[in-house]
Amino acid sequence: MLDPFTRHDLEALCAVVTDAWRGGADRDWSAPAGTLEWSCARTADHVVDSVFAVGVLLASRRTDAYPEWSAPVSLGPSARPEHLTEALATVTRLVSGAVAGAEPEVRAVIWRRPHVEERGPQDFPPRAGLELVLHGHDVCAGLGIELVPPTELCERLRQHTASWPHWTSPGWDPLTLTGDPWADLLRASGRS
Repeated sequence: MLDPFTRHDLEALCAVVTDAWRGGADRDWSAPAGTLEWSCARTADHVVDSVFAVGVLLASRRTDAYPEWSAPVSLGPSARPEHLTEALATVTRLVSGAVAGAEPEVRAVIWRRPHVEERGPQDFPPRAGLELVLHGHDVCAGLGIELVPPTELCERLRQHTASWPHWTSPGWDPLTLTGDPWADLLRASGRS
């Protein structure tokens, strides 16, 4: 059994995505993000908000539902690529800090579909990691940049999340644990 996907892995994965985004800063961020209808800029903004939300869920310590208040993070439609990149790195560090500051016995709601489920702090880095790397891939696809995260990070992410309900949601395929872990994560999430 591999080591779990940790907050340090999340930070390393963020560095890969933000490096790729920096490499495409001069490209057309109004283009569709891969197969999505959203633009690359809108999708990048969504990644920032999604990763931030994972940290809020853990920090809230709510075990019955998502926090009642909403604090979406949006840089808006005119955000420049360098601002989106900086924001993603910042919210990733916030998630990492929330995980580091949580005692192992802490529980919080991690998702609400297909039902509300609470988990410990060790499951929040991979939750943020899936949002970060899959939507980070969408942005890179729209920019015409290849995103190839390190195999060992993808393998730990794949192993850590293999039993999660996301892989049985409509539009997602079952996650396999054979073959290339990055290709498996892309395929299972409906990406090529």
